[in-house]
Amino acid sequence: MKIHREGAPIIILSLVFALILGGPCFYLGAHPALSWILTLIPVGFAVFFMCFFRDPKRTPTGDSHKVTAPADGKIVIIQEVEEPEYFNDRRLQISVFMSFFNVHINWAPISGIVSFFRYHRGNYLAAWHPKSSTKNERTTIVFKNEDGTEVLCRQIAGLFARRVVCYAEYDKPFKAGQQIGFIKFGSRADVFLPLGTKVNVNVGDKVTGSETVIAELEKNTNI
Repeated sequence: MKIHREGAPIIILSLVFALILGGPCFYLGAHPALSWILTLIPVGFAVFFMCFFRDPKRTPTGDSHKVTAPADGKIVIIQEVEEPEYFNDRRLQISVFMSFFNVHINWAPISGIVSFFRYHRGNYLAAWHPKSSTKNERTTIVFKNEDGTEVLCRQIAGLFARRVVCYAEYDKPFKAGQQIGFIKFGSRADVFLPLGTKVNVNVGDKVTGSETVIAELEKNTNI
């Protein structure tokens, strides 16, 4: 199982704690039960983190018109909303909620260049809270395809998530399904699409990041 680079430090730290706590107990002849408890607890955390920070192999579409899920999880929102940060107009929002058991890597929803990028410090409301998209720690990334159509993707920290990691940069090209970041310990990813975009999923559907096509953008035939 491949481990994502964001998880390596915390996994190593857990194993070091196992050596620090359990090693002296075994060496000094402490009660065997105590020695094993002090060793296995941090080892158990290390195993959990290995599962949490797994980096599965995916087959991205690399498409600039097919919008793929930006994360693993469940579709919790499909609705028309006002997007006030970048578009300042009505957009179609599709949100994916990630539980503890999901992979927490985030992927570019379409192929294109980054036309806008901004990180926001914030609170840590539950990821399903309506105000989490504007109040929580978050990163906003806008991708522009060759037609000039823009899709906004927002990484949102959740109740237990304490760090949003983003690899986006202005004018940096991404392919649909390419990794754009990581959110640690429970979170949500939103995409904002032009009104009228064809949607291929329903609320409650489980999706696979970088592979499930959640929507399809109209192609600009005038270019």
